[in-house]
Amino acid sequence: MTTQITRGIKISVKTFPIPGNPIAENNNSPLPQEQYFFSYVISIENKSEQTVQLLKRHWEIFDSSGIIRVVSGEGVVGEKPVIKPGEKYEYNSCCGFSSDMGRMRGNYLMVTQPEGKLFSVIIPEFEMYVSYRMN
Repeated sequence: MTTQITRGIKISVKTFPIPGNPIAENNNSPLPQEQYFFSYVISIENKSEQTVQLLKRHWEIFDSSGIIRVVSGEGVVGEKPVIKPGEKYEYNSCCGFSSDMGRMRGNYLMVTQPEGKLFSVIIPEFEMYVSYRMN
């Protein structure tokens, strides 16, 4: 597990390889450029004394084949969670790569409530690789 705390917001990440090609299987459309898929679970724990809301995400995704992608958007998995002091929000997502190894890093744009002060929270860099790479 990879963990980072920024301004009292603790981000923890766990990763898991996904066998097969679930996106192509679900959409009935082959994705030859993305043959390796990984699931990641992100836990966002508010250890600060203020209520916060996650507004946006920004990802830098590095494939070991040399492909770099940048992805930004509103919220996470269709939500903009409000996290009170002492609470934890968790979500699961996935990422596809053309090689059997990759890594991601990024940040969340958050806002304090009710003050409305914007701040950035670091998502620590984490790696994804198939199990035979551990040998």
